Amino acid sequence: MTTVDAGLGPTDTPTEPRPWLRLGLVAVIGMAMLYGAFFLYQIAQPLFGAILLAVATGFVVIFGANRFYGARFIFPGVAAVLVFIAFPVAYTIWLGFTNYSSFNLLSYERTIEVLTSRGTVDPDTEQPFAVARDGDGYRIWLPESELLSEPVLLTAEEETVTLAPGAVPLELLSPRDAIALRSGLQSLTLTTPDEIDLRNAGLRSFASVTPDFVRSGENELTRSSDGLKLIANHETGFFETPDGEAVPPGWRVGVGFDNFERIFESKGVRGPMLSIFLWTFAFAGLSVLGVFTVGLTLAVILQWEHLRFKTLYRILLILPYAVPGFISILVFRGLFNQNFGEINLILDALFGLRPSWFTDGNLARTMILFVNIWLGYPYMMLLAMGFLQAVPQDHKKAAALEGASSLRVFFTITLPQIIPPFLPLLIAAFAFNFNNLVLILLLTRGGPDIPGTVIPAGETDILASFTYRLAFQDSGQQFGLAGAITLLIFLVVAAISYANFVAMRRAAAKRSGR
Repeated sequence: MTTVDAGLGPTDTPTEPRPWLRLGLVAVIGMAMLYGAFFLYQIAQPLFGAILLAVATGFVVIFGANRFYGARFIFPGVAAVLVFIAFPVAYTIWLGFTNYSSFNLLSYERTIEVLTSRGTVDPDTEQPFAVARDGDGYRIWLPESELLSEPVLLTAEEETVTLAPGAVPLELLSPRDAIALRSGLQSLTLTTPDEIDLRNAGLRSFASVTPDFVRSGENELTRSSDGLKLIANHETGFFETPDGEAVPPGWRVGVGFDNFERIFESKGVRGPMLSIFLWTFAFAGLSVLGVFTVGLTLAVILQWEHLRFKTLYRILLILPYAVPGFISILVFRGLFNQNFGEINLILDALFGLRPSWFTDGNLARTMILFVNIWLGYPYMMLLAMGFLQAVPQDHKKAAALEGASSLRVFFTITLPQIIPPFLPLLIAAFAFNFNNLVLILLLTRGGPDIPGTVIPAGETDILASFTYRLAFQDSGQQFGLAGAITLLIFLVVAAISYANFVAMRRAAAKRSGR
């Protein structure tokens, strides 16, 4: 270790007056992170536990050893990128290759537990119960048959106790206190003197419960009612009858490229998917073109030297940018209301028209474009005002002396000079609108729905809102299919981002070449 006052070399590290303080702090934080990883593993979250363990290991090694002094400055950023960006992206992509949905949430063993825990209650044996305290344990009292159980602990573990005729216990718990012991009651089996097993059949009763399914083999369940055999299909993630009928719930399994094949081959998915894909590109492109045109036009007008009250106009035109976007969207949703909105009231009074903004697909798309341009033009206007200031006035004056009109000066001198710095911003705006989920959900919720589809899809859905509806609003919550679509969106946005970098590099090279 080298001590230098003025300038440290790339491999030198400063001297620490109290290294034990750093090591102690690293040890405390490392132990806390290790405990967190162990806790995640205990609550059946091994993946997140492994991630926290990896972060803890890197933290202890990098901050505990002086040889990795330089890495201490970049470790927080790298860890944050890996945990909050790389991992969610990789996990979402992985979901696209699985059958993960609301019907396939569980593991295989947990699926068997759920199916075998289902039972049919015999109403002839059902009777109310009460719980009485007995020292450190409890007794179950069945008042109709005047049977009293042996003392039980009512833990979450399976317990079997016998019932015998007995007197009414003195300390019966209130129904509210008895409900608090529900987990223990559900694990309890009471055996009557007639050797009938009673199990908890609800919040207030015990009864004879016949299991609907019994495990009869490694990958086999038997239905108690008719002896039908259910075989585990590890390709679909369901127990199936001999006729191929799936019995939910199922478990998560890898399905390879099935979700992608469904996107491109199923007519019920491919049709709306293609329509939504084309509309997404049209929406993003038209939004950028409209915002750029309106913003640049207003900026040129505000640059006119003979215009009076420029400051007032600028303040008024920037106001849409100052109001939170979600508030503006909700206001426009009310303005475009087909029955009571101010826009339809004005159109009806002037022209006798009441457009169906939310039920006609073309009108709904037009409305979305109008609102999006309204929300985005102030930003483009501010940028354009700055870029216009950078255009040399000598070029404009020379063109004017040559007899060029104002329009020709703008399109031949001004516009070509502001397009290069604008281009990366326009590409970034395209990528933003490509995933502009908030606008669609708040304004139209994707509607009106496309008829004849097997999945939720609307005329104004873009890929982001379409994926959101698949994952969170569809009755099946098809996370796997949504993950496959997300991968396609990721590839498109990655291509747009790459184009953005190329455009920025070329713009920088062009400016430096001058």
